[in-house]
Amino acid sequence: MAYESWYLRAVDPARPRGVWIRYTTHDGEPTLWCTLFEEEGVTKLRRTLTAWPAGSTHGPDRMTGRFEADGHTAAWDLELAGASEPLRHLPAEWLYRAPLPRTKLESPRPDAVVSGRLEVDGRRIDVAGWRGMAGHNWGAEHAARWIWLHVPGFEDDPEAWLDVALGRVRAGGLLTPWTAAGAICLDGDRRRVRGLARVRVARPEALELRVGPIHVAVRAAPARTVTWDYDGERTVTNCSVAELRLRVQRRRRPALELATAHGAAYELGR
Repeated sequence: MAYESWYLRAVDPARPRGVWIRYTTHDGEPTLWCTLFEEEGVTKLRRTLTAWPAGSTHGPDRMTGRFEADGHTAAWDLELAGASEPLRHLPAEWLYRAPLPRTKLESPRPDAVVSGRLEVDGRRIDVAGWRGMAGHNWGAEHAARWIWLHVPGFEDDPEAWLDVALGRVRAGGLLTPWTAAGAICLDGDRRRVRGLARVRVARPEALELRVGPIHVAVRAAPARTVTWDYDGERTVTNCSVAELRLRVQRRRRPALELATAHGAAYELGR
């Protein structure tokens, strides 16, 4: 198996409304995904195609597309801008060339401002000043289990952001411990987040984790959460308008506490 995905998420800063778009090529077969998260619920579309639609583009600066699936229609033309340097999650560059890990990931735009238009079932949504990101992953196999968290700004610190992935892989019939990789940006200073993590998933919509000095608690309303079958073997739960609380222990200073009521993306693969 070989796969590659480009994806975008953007969230309305004013209310619980966001979009998650994914372009996946799996063994040469393209699939488009589009999910609109709103306060009252979720509209989700997925369609496997023989080729990318005419005019479809995906990359770190712009994503466009249009398709129909399951009685719904979606179209988008979204541009991403921002000054943050790309984030390579793996701790060493040589790991991107090595056979292991079998999943490689990066965020070409970990903290972006997204603008453009989005249409779902004929309803136009003007995207102006939404915060978000562009991500890219590829490899020979998904992890046995994974978690992805992204926050493009907190209520008390709009310039701070968080982008962390955690995974467990199967080795010799056993699952390895949770391992985290990513970054957090505070006061303009990007700090690596990496190492073994303590994870507690009370249910798919609730998560707590600790890695180093960082403690994260996430809550995703079930009505604003979507579940996908990725490859026939893994189920993925995603909420792009989740609540997240962050606590960072600091030396000789009180712990830093930040929160967002609906700005977090939380994905759980299992």
